[in-house]
Amino acid sequence: MYLPQHFRESDEQEIRAVMAAQPLACLVAQTPEGLVANHIPLLPGGDGQLIGHVAQANDLHRLVPDGQEVLAVFRSFDAYISPNDYPSKHETHRQVPTWNYQAVHVHGTISFQHDAHSKRSAVALLTRVHERRRNGADAWRMSDAPEDFLAQMLRAIVAFRIKVTRVLAKSKLSQNKDARDVAGAIDGLRSAGEAEMAEMMARRARKDLSDF
Repeated sequence: MYLPQHFRESDEQEIRAVMAAQPLACLVAQTPEGLVANHIPLLPGGDGQLIGHVAQANDLHRLVPDGQEVLAVFRSFDAYISPNDYPSKHETHRQVPTWNYQAVHVHGTISFQHDAHSKRSAVALLTRVHERRRNGADAWRMSDAPEDFLAQMLRAIVAFRIKVTRVLAKSKLSQNKDARDVAGAIDGLRSAGEAEMAEMMARRARKDLSDF
């Protein structure tokens, strides 16, 4: 990933927040058939490894051997930034359009688990986190499903873990612009209905000010 120093994200809390808020990662692997990309929700386990699962019918676990390096790409909100929103543009016209975004690239080695315990653990983690977030006290539990049906569903998946070896993160939020142009871009985004990106930029601007 192209990573200019002023866009490099080094705040571990921010990196974890991106991964937690947007857990559907693009998992990229090199295979004998070329590059393969799958979109898979991933969550960190207690040991720091990323945990997920794929369908038994997905050839990923047949094409990629245990121990091979893979890349998981997490991406947060993104938005187009118009130069018309920069006050300086109307004075000098020395501005161009750009695109703001946050992305986290997690490199690691993958290993697949075919045993029932690992598959049950992977599904339990995924449902526990997201069901509680979505439904609170009414969260669906694996025990809600008949055991024979659940066993059938588990036979149809393969669990995997990714041992993380390197993390690269980028927050491109107009840090290379003057404060008034950042403020103008934030206002423009809010007017265009891009509230999430506007808030991300405003939060980063406040953080940068507090660091001085």
